[in-house]
Amino acid sequence: MSAAHHHGHDHDHGGHERAHGHEHGPGNERRVLIALWLTGGFMLVEAAGGILSGSLALIADAGHMLTDTGALALAWIAVRLAKRPADDARSYGWHRAEILAAFLNGVVMIALSAWIVVEAGLRLSHPATVLGGPMLVVATGGLVINIVSFLMLHGAGGGLNLKGAALHVLGDLLGSVAAIAAAIVILYTGFMPIDPLLSVLVALLILRSAWKVTRDSAHILMEGTPHGLDPDTIADDLVKTVDGVADIHHVHAWSLTPGQSLVTLHAHLSDGADSHAALSAIKARLGTHFGIGHATVQIEQGACADGHHDEHRHEHH
Repeated sequence: MSAAHHHGHDHDHGGHERAHGHEHGPGNERRVLIALWLTGGFMLVEAAGGILSGSLALIADAGHMLTDTGALALAWIAVRLAKRPADDARSYGWHRAEILAAFLNGVVMIALSAWIVVEAGLRLSHPATVLGGPMLVVATGGLVINIVSFLMLHGAGGGLNLKGAALHVLGDLLGSVAAIAAAIVILYTGFMPIDPLLSVLVALLILRSAWKVTRDSAHILMEGTPHGLDPDTIADDLVKTVDGVADIHHVHAWSLTPGQSLVTLHAHLSDGADSHAALSAIKARLGTHFGIGHATVQIEQGACADGHHDEHRHEHH
């Protein structure tokens, strides 16, 4: 199979995927955008309400809504990217922008959760008066907005990005409930320390999701091996299953995004093996067994030492 043929096949496949995505894209994009504006807009209302009422729990919940806004923005970017022409599927820059944004979002959220915990400690040692009434109104509004956003995303259906964003919003429901609980306690008992205490709970919710997104995006940015793809396992499998393959070495696997894995490897063939057939079989096996759609394979015949091949060729898929 020629390199040109590989490219042509990939092009058709990518076009089909994108046509399929485009069919469902506009509805999803609109839903994500509405949820993004609802969450991002009310985040500002909640932050202002927290400052005016003196409630740290409201400010913390606004911070949690900021993580949701970031997750929704990434989901919206991903839906937009899916509509781009097939050629742009090769654009590392655009795909990595999503991961870089996720990493920066995670780092900011870790810093925010740390600030909330420190501020809560200061407020516990010097209790401040919190206006329970305005706090309850704003927190209830936040809960309603989160429910609406979740229903919008839940109706949008598939896609890991959308599911991730929906989970973010669902987690934020707990933050709004914590703020409502603090407001009710303050209104009925006047126990002001409940506000910083529950704000720590919300900070821990932020930290949990922020740590995961930061760790996962950092792993991708460091060209880490994708989860579930072990280079030794790939090499052993190809030697066992592909006729004519004597040895597989220099296996490197990494991710563009969590859903797109890439692999490069050298395949040393036994004498007399058909390089075209072996190449096709290797790529087919990588696709079906390991879910790798982008592979660069160097075929080696004759001497195995690098730079001393009777024949070598690069093929891209």
